[in-house]
Parts: sequence; structure tokens; C-alpha cells
Amino acid sequence: MNARPVAQRVGPWLRSRFPDLDPVLLAVLGVLCLVGLVTLYSAASDHPGRFGEQVRNYVLAGVVMIVVAGLSPRNLKRLALPVYLCGLVLLAAVLAFGVSVKGAQRWLDVGVRIQPAEIMKFGVPLMLAWYFDRREGAVRRVDFAIAGALVMVPVLLIARQPDLGTALLVLGAGFFVIFFAGLPWVWLIVMGGGTLAMLPVAWMLMHDYQRNRILTLIDPMSDPLGKGFHTLQAMIAIGSGGMLGKGWMQGTQTHLEFIPERTSDFIFAVYSEEFGLIGNVVLVILFLVLVARALAIASQAATPFTRLLASAIAMIFFTFAFVNMAMVSGVLPVVGVPLPFISYGGTALVTLGMACGMLMCVQSNRKLVQM
Repeated sequence: MNARPVAQRVGPWLRSRFPDLDPVLLAVLGVLCLVGLVTLYSAASDHPGRFGEQVRNYVLAGVVMIVVAGLSPRNLKRLALPVYLCGLVLLAAVLAFGVSVKGAQRWLDVGVRIQPAEIMKFGVPLMLAWYFDRREGAVRRVDFAIAGALVMVPVLLIARQPDLGTALLVLGAGFFVIFFAGLPWVWLIVMGGGTLAMLPVAWMLMHDYQRNRILTLIDPMSDPLGKGFHTLQAMIAIGSGGMLGKGWMQGTQTHLEFIPERTSDFIFAVYSEEFGLIGNVVLVILFLVLVARALAIASQAATPFTRLLASAIAMIFFTFAFVNMAMVSGVLPVVGVPLPFISYGGTALVTLGMACGMLMCVQSNRKLVQM
């Protein structure tokens, strides 16, 4: 009887039938999606339709991932400019006739509701990787300025919706590419100083609810039944989970409906309450493995385009997971960032699937170097 471990059998089987899919990345994604479904089933117990919709979202994201993984890096480069321009057009359309929900105009209704800002989280890095690849070996200072402008246009459009959280994430996604492209340290220091100098101006330009989020972060007990309610209830849920959690479907904060937005932005509080500190450690390890695998793929990339793109995607995954967990835990202000592969949402999952497909595309066209 063949005693090889199951993992050693699954890898060759996948490669023979789906040569563009990376087994390690696929395994991590599979576990994350399973965690997401289990948690959502509990979080959405009073909205049973959402579980079925999320299964559909996962399937659609998987199809997009497989299609993108089968592309060549040359085809990805060809898609960079159309995806970026299409994203800008959709963002402009949102401002013109988008759907308004809870005071924010962030969605387009095209039979299904989509959020164009999600596309730009990966459309911007794709565009910048294409731009710097065309200037390989001859990147000038003006190129960094042009790249900055390419980032700021969608960032400003998203901030107008208003969606400051997503705008900052898109800004961060673009910054990662510019940094990996060789941004001089002097520029980083100047940008950091300029950012600090602009903070008073930014404070004046913020909406009242955005200022309240920052003030609530400093002292959530100043308005425990109002502006601080979201943060306090999430922190109570996380703390009440203890070491091992209360058990699946047993979270009192969840099922007594104290946790707001518990299927989307605050789903981490649901997970923490039911699976405790041990569950959180497992989840953090899964995200770290995902990021590490993406960085390993970037290190083997064959061209500047694929290297910049894969590196940026790795850092984007890290940033999204860190910001969501920190936001729900009361370490960062509430900015409306979903937890990757866990939170409910269609557009977000499809764009994440597209990003994973890009990583697999880079991996299947890597250098002949094994790590």
C-alpha cells in the first residue's frame, strides 16, 4: 500500500488537471473560505439567504480565479490599462447615479449591486506594475510623480462617495507598487513629513462621522450607546470568547444581535466570540501563510511587472487583514474594511479571486528556480 501523505498526492493531481493553480495557495484559500462559511452561517442565522448568496459568491470568485490564472503575464499586462480606465468610468458613474445606502453613495445597480471601488484595490497595482515595467531600467523621478497621480485620481473619486477607508486602502495598494519600484528614501521622508503637516487640514476636511470615529477610538466610553456602540460591542464579543470560545452558534453577542454589521465588517468579532483566542491564532497563521506564499511567488517572478504585481498583492492581503482585525479590536478607527475571504460580499470576493488568479498566473510563469 502506498503510504505517501495525502498532501503529496493532491499536489500532482491538481497540477495534472489544473496546471495553472498553485496547490499551496489553493489549500490556504480553501481553509479560509471554509472558515468564512462556517462563521457566516452563525452570523447570518437571522438572514438565511445570505449564506446561499455567499456560496454563490465563492463559486463566482473561484471561476474568476481559474480564468485569470490561465492567462499569460502578457495578457495581464494588456488588461492593466482597460481595467484601470473601466474602474475610473465606474467610479464616475457611482458619483453620478450610484445607489445610496446609509448616507454613502458607493454602489451601482446593474441588475446586481456592485461596488466599483473594490475593483480599484487591485486595478491600481495592476496599472502601476504595467507602467513601471515599461520603464524598466530607466525609471526617472517624474515617473514616480506620474505614478502618484495615477493613484490619486481613483483615491479622490472614492473619497468623494464618501468611503475614506477604501480610499486609504487603494492609496496603500498604489504605494506598495511605487515603493517596490524603487522609490527613494528621501522621498519617503518628505512624504511622511508632508502627511504629518497636512493632518490638521485633513481633520478640517473630514465629515463629522469620520471625526467621531477617531474620537471614539480614543474614548469609546464617551458615548457607549451611540458613536462608541459598534466598537464596544465588538470588544465585548472578542473578550467574552476567552481562550477556547463559546462554541459555534453559541455566541451571545452575536445571536442577541449586539454586534453591528456582523456578516460583513465586524464578522471577526463573531468568529472571536465563538472560537476564542486559539481560533484567532489559527486565523492569523492562515493569513500569514497566505502572505508568505504570495511573497515567495513574487521572489520567483520572471519580469519586473509580475514581481511588482505579486509583491503588491501580498502586502494588500496583509494590510486588509490587519486593518480589519485592528478596527474590530478597537486598535484602529472603524473604516469599513471587510476581512478578506471571510466577510460577506460579492464584489470584494470576486476581486480577491482575481488577485489570487494573478498570483497563480505569476507562479505558473515563474523563473526556473525552486525554493
